[in-house]
Amino acid sequence: MNIPADLKYTRSHEWIRNEADGTISIGITEHAQELLGDLVFIELPTVGSDLAAGQEAAVVESVKAAADVYAPLAGTIVDVNQAAVDAPETVNQDAYAVWLFRMRPAAASNVEALLDAAAYQQIIDAT
Repeated sequence: MNIPADLKYTRSHEWIRNEADGTISIGITEHAQELLGDLVFIELPTVGSDLAAGQEAAVVESVKAAADVYAPLAGTIVDVNQAAVDAPETVNQDAYAVWLFRMRPAAASNVEALLDAAAYQQIIDAT
């Protein structure tokens, strides 16, 4: 399974990418989309929403199940990926290329405290 080393991860199977403008992009991991199966619906947060770390931010729904996508850090939603809503299957095709939403982390948030690829791999291996 491909787990890109340049991303950070959460125990709830979100990936996080630092962007040049100080925001972070969030999506679901390849492992998550494999467990869910073919995605048919994505509900994204409202731009401008302030979320706490671990708060439900989005929902992804497949033919098998629905799953919450959580905010990995406290912050404000600054953008959502409407293209993912319009074509949820793109997440199945390349989970790491399709972000769901972007946040501006709160000042006290620390992206580096999230899991690296090796730590995330250990979580997958333990399940």
